Amino acid sequence: MTIEALARANVRELTPYLSARRLGGKGDVWLNANEYPTAVEFALTQQTLNRYPECQPAAVIERYAAYAGVKPGQVLVSRGADEGIELLIRAFCEPGQDAVLYCPPTYGMYSVSAETIGVECRTVQALNDWQLDLPAIEQQLNGVKVIFVCSPNNPTGQLINPDDLRALLEMTRGKAIVVADEAYIEFCPQATLASWLSDYPHLAILRTLSKAFALAGLRCGFTLANEEIINLLLKVIAPYPLSTPVADIAAQALTAEGIAAMRARVAEIVDNRRLLIDGLEAIPAVEQVFASETNYVLARLNDASRLFKSLWDQGIILRDQNKQPSLSGCLRITVGTRAECQRVLDALRDQESQ
Repeated sequence: MTIEALARANVRELTPYLSARRLGGKGDVWLNANEYPTAVEFALTQQTLNRYPECQPAAVIERYAAYAGVKPGQVLVSRGADEGIELLIRAFCEPGQDAVLYCPPTYGMYSVSAETIGVECRTVQALNDWQLDLPAIEQQLNGVKVIFVCSPNNPTGQLINPDDLRALLEMTRGKAIVVADEAYIEFCPQATLASWLSDYPHLAILRTLSKAFALAGLRCGFTLANEEIINLLLKVIAPYPLSTPVADIAAQALTAEGIAAMRARVAEIVDNRRLLIDGLEAIPAVEQVFASETNYVLARLNDASRLFKSLWDQGIILRDQNKQPSLSGCLRITVGTRAECQRVLDALRDQESQ
């Protein structure tokens, strides 16, 4: 018997999530992972590395709760929002019995986490404008315990209609947990559902320090929910999910000064996003540039695969979305520095003349 034969059948058949780093590339313009383009610096202040850290570091929880406008008891911190996805599935879904539901095109980790655990994945294709198909979702609810809705949605960049979100929450009362993935909410803070927690006990919200806070390498995320959900997640989370250095830096990032710096970064990225969108719209090879409430832009291009490869060979690494449902010919471009955005535009214009 081979080692592979000893593995669980669903793991043998699993296609892993292809993160930006797994996809590789040798670039000097990395615009495929929605990271902030330049490094931020912190000095470690905690030197208690001989001791295990707190499971839920008080300073991090209290500061994030204040920032998000919720109570500390409504916050759970984890190893990125990706761990939050896994915890919610583990806490609420019985393998082989329950299902999760999501609406492609959207973030790929919802399916990977569910399949790894052995939980059924159900999909309801988003409408042509990538909004929720509520009647189709309602028909699929039997046996569904967790529904993931990414807003703003990755990779399309648009917000989900709040009236549709309310309708979804109403139709799932007492039936399922609705998870609003707000990884990019700092770029449209007015759209957060955090204030809805008092109305919907089955709502959970995912957040991260990876995007606007410029700390993708820290791997620090949050789940916002009412205490009943948080207490269940605390039963299945690892004993020490955050290392002492991670908690130290996260707490610093969530000070008043850290939050002000984050908002300045957001303003910079929004300005660069406008430059990138305007430039893309002026290039004949670009069929359509979609509106974005995030730090990336989705564009549909003629001969997208060739252009993607050409820029890749020049060290400009974008994200090919061509295989996602309804995204034929689409590339996702992270908004980088002004110079990086200009590199993309110049490279695409150069292809026009060849």
